[in-house]
Amino acid sequence: MAQAGGWRVGVAAVVFLAAVAAGGGSAGAAGLPGSSGSAGSVGSAGHVVPAVTLAPSGPRSGARPDVVGGRDALPGQFPWMVRLSMGCGGSVLTPWVVLTAAHCVPRTGPDAGIVATVGRTRLSAPGGQTIRSSYVLRSPRYAQAGTVDWALIELAQPTTAPRLGLIGQGDMSAQSAQLTIMGWGATEEGGAQSDTLRYATVPYVDDATCARAYPTQFRPATELCAGYPQGGVDTCQGDSGGPMTADVRGRIVQVGIVSYGVGCARPGYPGVYAEVEAFSAEISSHLGGQGQLVS
Repeated sequence: MAQAGGWRVGVAAVVFLAAVAAGGGSAGAAGLPGSSGSAGSVGSAGHVVPAVTLAPSGPRSGARPDVVGGRDALPGQFPWMVRLSMGCGGSVLTPWVVLTAAHCVPRTGPDAGIVATVGRTRLSAPGGQTIRSSYVLRSPRYAQAGTVDWALIELAQPTTAPRLGLIGQGDMSAQSAQLTIMGWGATEEGGAQSDTLRYATVPYVDDATCARAYPTQFRPATELCAGYPQGGVDTCQGDSGGPMTADVRGRIVQVGIVSYGVGCARPGYPGVYAEVEAFSAEISSHLGGQGQLVS
């Protein structure tokens, strides 16, 4: 994705950027994620951003894609992690379905143009699986609200990779957990994306603090923030759509989706993530008994 004026922006962020411009604010031009190897990564500061610069693709913008301040993942450490060819991250939800961000995809409908790479820590290395998509379901509420930033990508054939479970609807455990972010995005603001999967841990940031950083963008009912007050660790460009996880009662589950932010790992600007507990039941309602997508 493009980064302008310090905002990490997603596909749908154009509307928000126009609104910022009209109001005299400073934001960058939005762009679509790169089509083949530009996605998020964990940078040296530690923010995981949705595909190339994590930011929502609706009326609001400012995503950061890569993980800054992180470290290289070990082979097999995050076996459900997915790299998508448009430059976003994702997670294996079922053998047939990948969960990513709504701002990473343009619309709901048949789509054979996305390639998912699974089971590979280094993108340039052999191994793993590469599987084409067959259908995309974009969050029905994202286009109108610019939040509820999730999308489901159905694969043309199943993956053999382990799945990453979702936190339960209404479970607020993420507020007291150590949060892990990951991706192949940039490792510094404005930098190149990573060939190696990177990860970092970040603390939860309460809603009041996050709202002060993003007074017109943050939606506490469907988003959560994470990061250090001094910055230094964050997702960045190319991390959009990737998972944020936590250990909840001894089980690793997905609690967030890389969505947006200002710059990467800047002091006072935590990363913003779609809050999975707010819509995990809605996502599950679109999964059939065999794990395939039910639109």
